[in-house]
Amino acid sequence: MARRIVLTVLALITALLAIVAVPLGLLTAAQDRKDFQREAATAAATLANVAEERINDHAKGTALLRSVRDLVAAGDRVTVYDAAGRQVAGSPGGPVAAGHITAGAPSPSPHSYPAGDRLVVTSPVIPDSGSGAIGTVALYRSTEPLDHRVVVLWTLIGAVSAAGLLAAAVIAIGLARWVGRPLTTLDAAARQLGGGALDTRARVSSGPPEVRRLSTTFNTMAARLQSLVDGHQSMMADVSHQVRTPLAALRLRLDLLAQDADEATAAELAGAQEEIARLTRLVSGLLAVARAENVTATPTRVAADAVVRDRAAAWRPAAEERGVTLTGASPAPVTVHMCEGHLEQILDNLLANALDALPDGGAVQVAAAAAGGLARITVSDNGAGMSGQQQHAAFRRFATGAPGGTGLGLAIVDRLVVANGGSAALSDTPGGGLTVTIELPRAASPRNFRRPGALASGSPGDLNRF
Repeated sequence: MARRIVLTVLALITALLAIVAVPLGLLTAAQDRKDFQREAATAAATLANVAEERINDHAKGTALLRSVRDLVAAGDRVTVYDAAGRQVAGSPGGPVAAGHITAGAPSPSPHSYPAGDRLVVTSPVIPDSGSGAIGTVALYRSTEPLDHRVVVLWTLIGAVSAAGLLAAAVIAIGLARWVGRPLTTLDAAARQLGGGALDTRARVSSGPPEVRRLSTTFNTMAARLQSLVDGHQSMMADVSHQVRTPLAALRLRLDLLAQDADEATAAELAGAQEEIARLTRLVSGLLAVARAENVTATPTRVAADAVVRDRAAAWRPAAEERGVTLTGASPAPVTVHMCEGHLEQILDNLLANALDALPDGGAVQVAAAAAGGLARITVSDNGAGMSGQQQHAAFRRFATGAPGGTGLGLAIVDRLVVANGGSAALSDTPGGGLTVTIELPRAASPRNFRRPGALASGSPGDLNRF
C-alpha cells in the first residue's frame, strides 16, 4: 500500500508539472523570441531613420557611421543600401544583396528571418515624404544570447520540477509510512490471530485516528474471542471429565450385574452397555470436533503421498478382516502445508467410515495428486453411497445414516480441512459408491518437510470411532 500511495502522489505531481510547467516554459520561450525579434527590428528601424538623412539629404552621415559602429561593437553585422543597391555604410558583404532593393518601390514593412545561428532583419529607409523606399537597412544579429536564455529557462523549470518531485516523494513516503505502518501491524496481528494465536494484540500508537480506533476495536474483538474460545475449551474439557467418569462407573456396575443375572436380564444389560459405549464415542467425537475447530498448531510441510501410503498400510489388516480391498497410491510426490498430524487424523476418519459402510468384497482406494497450487486427496469406495440430500448434510454434526453412528466423523474431517485452509467435498463414485475429495494448499518447496516415520495418530485400533 505504501508503494501505491507514493506512486500515486508522484504521478499526480508529475501530471500537474506537465500541465503547468511545460506550457509555461513554451510560452516564456516564445515570448523571449518575440522580444528578441522586436528588439532587433527596433534597432534596424532606428538605424533606417538615421540612414534617411544620409541617403535623402546627402549629409555627411556622421551619425549613421556612429550608429553602425555601436551596433557592430555590440556583436551585430549591419549593411545600409541606397535605392540603387549600392552599399552606403556598414560591413562589406552584408546579409542582403543589393538586388533586393528597387527604387521607388512601395514602402515595405520590416521583415525578419532566421539564417543559421543568426537572425536577419531588413528595414526600409523611408523619406519624410513617404513616396517610397529609398534604401534598405540589413541587421544580422546572433541568436546565441536568445538560445542561452531559453536553455537557462528550461534548466530552471527542470530544476524546480525535480525539486518539486523530490519534495513530493519525501512527503509521500512519510505519509505512506504514517498510514501504512499501523495497517501493516494490524495485518500481521490479524494473520497471527487467524493462525490460532488468540493472545495476539495489535500495538498501534501512531497513524490516522481511524486506524487507531480500528486497532482498539481489533484488540477488543481478539480479547473477546480468546475469552470465548478458552471458555469453550474449558467447558468441553470439564464436560469430558465429568461425563466420562460416571459413564465408566455405570459401565462397570452393569458388568457386575451381568455376571449374576439370568439370560434375559443379561441381554438387556448388554444392550445398555452398547448404549453407554455409543454415548462414550459421542462424547469423544464432540471433543474431537471442538479441538478441530480451535486449531492453534503451526503449519508445516507434510509429504501427503507418504501419509497416504502409510495410512493405507496401517488400515489394510482391518480391511482384510472385513473382506475389503484397500489400496493407496500417489503417482508423484505431493507436499502440503498444514498442521502436523492432521492429515493422518483426516484419513483415519475417512477410512473408518468407508470400512464401516462397505460389505464383504468391497474396495477402497486412497490417492493423492497435485492439482495446480493445491494437493487433491481422494478416498473412494464402491459401497451404497449417499443420496444428494445426505451428501449435502454429511459434514454437519450428528448427520448420519448408519445405525449406531454418531455422525461426527465427516464433521471432524471438515473442521480439520477448513482449519488448514482447504476444502472437502462429496461426490458419487463412477459405477456406484462415495468419493470424498480433500483439497489442501501445497507447500512452496519440497525441502525440509516431515515425512511420517512414527505417526501421531497411531494405529486403527487406537482410534475412537466416530
